[in-house]
Amino acid sequence: MARTARFSAVLLTLLCLWFRGAQVPAQESLDELRKHAEKGSPEAQTALARMYRDGQGVRQDLGEAARWFRQAAVQGYAEAENSLGFLYDYGGGVPIDHQEAAGWYRKAAVQGYAEAQLNLGWLYDSGQGFPIDHAEAARWYRKAAEQGNADAAFDLGVMYEEAQGVAQDYVQAARWYRRAADQGMHIAQLSLGRMYANGRGVARDRAEAARWYRKAADLGLASAQYELSLAYSSGLGVPPDQVAAYEWMDLAVFRAHGPIREKYSAARDALTARMPPEQLAEAMRRAEEWKAKWAH
Repeated sequence: MARTARFSAVLLTLLCLWFRGAQVPAQESLDELRKHAEKGSPEAQTALARMYRDGQGVRQDLGEAARWFRQAAVQGYAEAENSLGFLYDYGGGVPIDHQEAAGWYRKAAVQGYAEAQLNLGWLYDSGQGFPIDHAEAARWYRKAAEQGNADAAFDLGVMYEEAQGVAQDYVQAARWYRRAADQGMHIAQLSLGRMYANGRGVARDRAEAARWYRKAADLGLASAQYELSLAYSSGLGVPPDQVAAYEWMDLAVFRAHGPIREKYSAARDALTARMPPEQLAEAMRRAEEWKAKWAH
């Protein structure tokens, strides 16, 4: 698995974290919430900060979000420490300052806050704020992964597969990929499928590889759709089926972006050239049904 795949997954995770958090109870008015926050309740301060960050019930104001997160964070409230760190990491309401972000992530991470452990691992992994240290990244990913964080489990799996910060160990890579895959993380499902296809860390099993490809393909991951198409085209782990091969390759083209889309398109053209018209029509019909579902 290329490093760029891991970084893309982590970046997606961080963007998702931006909008994560419990909702303010409907029965508690903004005025009441603000009153509790002004009295020093870190829970209320954090809830109010989330509202300003996400624009829920108030006009979005990242500066105000940072102010309330800080008031809770200085009291040692882990969620607020992590959220304030994130704002510093990406420049939301405060200037970008990776050292400051790392400081707040660490405060939450040492309290066992899994998202902060993941975020701190990412800083070490990417070299934001200090030199790249894959061993330290792996240490923090492991702490988060052991708490069930799927993104950290995937990252740790990649590190074991690529021998970054840890000794290369395909068994461990497959183990952590499975942890993330079982939680529905499509890129981990693809990675686990490839481990089965190549016999790395698990016994080679083309049928099991295809099963994991299918799970990720159903979630719209273009690279998994490509792998599944190849499996159907060659009968690897599934019965040969040119209609299914075209269907999934067409979907891979539909979901892909950039240069890789050209590769998938060429593969689709090759399938088209050897298909009877009636099979091609059926494959295109199936693909269009999927596209209609994703459009909604």
